[in-house]
Amino acid sequence: MLDINKKYKLGAKVEDEHVDFYNKYGFVHYTNFITQDQIQRIIQSLNEGYEKLISEGKDSINGIPINYGFDETGKAIVHRLPYSNLVADEVAKLYTDERFKLLAKFIPDYESRLGLKEKDGVVTNYYINTENSNFRQMGWHTDISRDVMVGKKLYPMINVGIYLDDSNETNGGLRIIPCSQDQSIMKMLFGKVQFVNTKKDPKEIMLSAKAGDLALHDGRIWHRVGKSPHIGAKSRRRVMYVPLICGPVNERQPDGRTPFYHKLGKLAKLK
Repeated sequence: MLDINKKYKLGAKVEDEHVDFYNKYGFVHYTNFITQDQIQRIIQSLNEGYEKLISEGKDSINGIPINYGFDETGKAIVHRLPYSNLVADEVAKLYTDERFKLLAKFIPDYESRLGLKEKDGVVTNYYINTENSNFRQMGWHTDISRDVMVGKKLYPMINVGIYLDDSNETNGGLRIIPCSQDQSIMKMLFGKVQFVNTKKDPKEIMLSAKAGDLALHDGRIWHRVGKSPHIGAKSRRRVMYVPLICGPVNERQPDGRTPFYHKLGKLAKLK
């Protein structure tokens, strides 16, 4: 019997047990995927990118909006950065790691790829609970529902997350409903009010991670990010996500139009 709190180490291959765990619960967690030195280089590269974007007043990348806000010192920051791999060299470098190719085993019936130039690319989320923050939490949602909204055929999709900070109850943490990937399309779309509903679910679990960990979750699974009970630096939570996708290639262009679901972001309970 699989232990729902089990964590793995990714070696030279993805083991069958890892796939069995993912297929059962809808997620899988790998520890120490990147080193502390890599994390510091990535954060430095991102900070340099943030400063450049802020100074230029850039509002989007490939048509995907950039979400700005302020940290605990009142300094302007980027809360949500799409296409981080186009902004920060160390982020782009990370995703050349050959181990990402191993993740194709989780989508065995299709030829999969990292969506580095598709959807929102590598997204870096920077949560912090301050008076002027615009990104303190995120309500319940399923990632693949966006494809349904724009009339795309549904293909398997996995969100691949890498943690730049420890993530747990202290700074909000990722909450998921295990096994919720096995649901009808109607429940996947309307089981909860997407992004607006932030209430605790009796079936949810906390995915506690350390900086450097990698966690995969199925695009159909219900998940949210909790609000930290703390104010300021102690509430800081940074994580990068890139989709593992399949199906027709649809790369976004610099002059791409903003998808309508991003325009609905004001409804999301990010505060």
